[in-house]
Amino acid sequence: MTDSSPSTENWTSGVCEANGIDIHYLRTGGDKPPLIALHGLTGNGACWAPLARALESDYDVVMPDARGHGKSSAPLHGYMYRDYASDVIGLIEALGLAAPVLLGHSMGGMTASVVASQLGTAVRGVILADPTFISPEWQREVQESDVVEQHRQLLGSNKSDVLAQLRLRHPHRSSEMVELIADARLQTRIAAFEVLTPPNPDYRGLVRSICTPILLVIGGKGVVSLETRKNCRLLIDAFSTNSYRMLATGFPMTNRTAWRRRSNPFYGRWSHRRASCLRSNSRGSRWRCQYCHDQQYQQSTANAGKTLDPRQDAGGWAETLHQC
Repeated sequence: MTDSSPSTENWTSGVCEANGIDIHYLRTGGDKPPLIALHGLTGNGACWAPLARALESDYDVVMPDARGHGKSSAPLHGYMYRDYASDVIGLIEALGLAAPVLLGHSMGGMTASVVASQLGTAVRGVILADPTFISPEWQREVQESDVVEQHRQLLGSNKSDVLAQLRLRHPHRSSEMVELIADARLQTRIAAFEVLTPPNPDYRGLVRSICTPILLVIGGKGVVSLETRKNCRLLIDAFSTNSYRMLATGFPMTNRTAWRRRSNPFYGRWSHRRASCLRSNSRGSRWRCQYCHDQQYQQSTANAGKTLDPRQDAGGWAETLHQC
């Protein structure tokens, strides 16, 4: 079932039955490769709208509301990652999406990982933006915190109060984004917080089992710890295949132009040898292939009589992980 969505011009708003519930989604449409954008806890599909506008010329962007969020069904129970993943798989089947790219943020990132681990090469690639790859200890801390009670109080507030709080907390975000976040939070049911129940799926096992290209995007103040980044690097070094895998930090997640410029080459015609992560310096003023950087680094250190590993001497570059 679909209908025109007046707020998104030529996009469509639809509902499909998947995994026994109704999943609402926005879709940019067109005969283009499908990209499914999965939001985080207290978000909804519409929160991807600013990014989707930057990507819609190249992708058919599908933005579902997760169960318990937005306009999708809200069952009393069933909010673990396996449930969210089954919903996404059902959505892919219901809409007939062939080899989609999965883009997930936070909770959506973990969901995308679970989906990709189950579907294998039926998924074209995975972009994980600060996924909930967190330790069991941190999971317990979050679950035992007052986050649910805070959300319960928020649901008793009016939208103007929520908007005022968000503007104070995020003074640099656009008015459109603040409005979208406010709507999404007010549409998130308490039951959805069941996803915070530990343990999360083991990200190590997920990374091992994903056999398509991976791009890991980590925010400056995100949830992915330095230890987890190092573990991911070890996993990639140990389990790399002919499908290249990339992990990057310092990615300008709020810059739509940069998202588009960096995500498209990821799926472009890169040789396996050049299928490496992007690397930025600490000022974020330029990007380069880490393979090329390492080659230049080795040459410069050789000329200087050094034999250092470039990954042990960042030289002002943001930490980045690489496998090619």
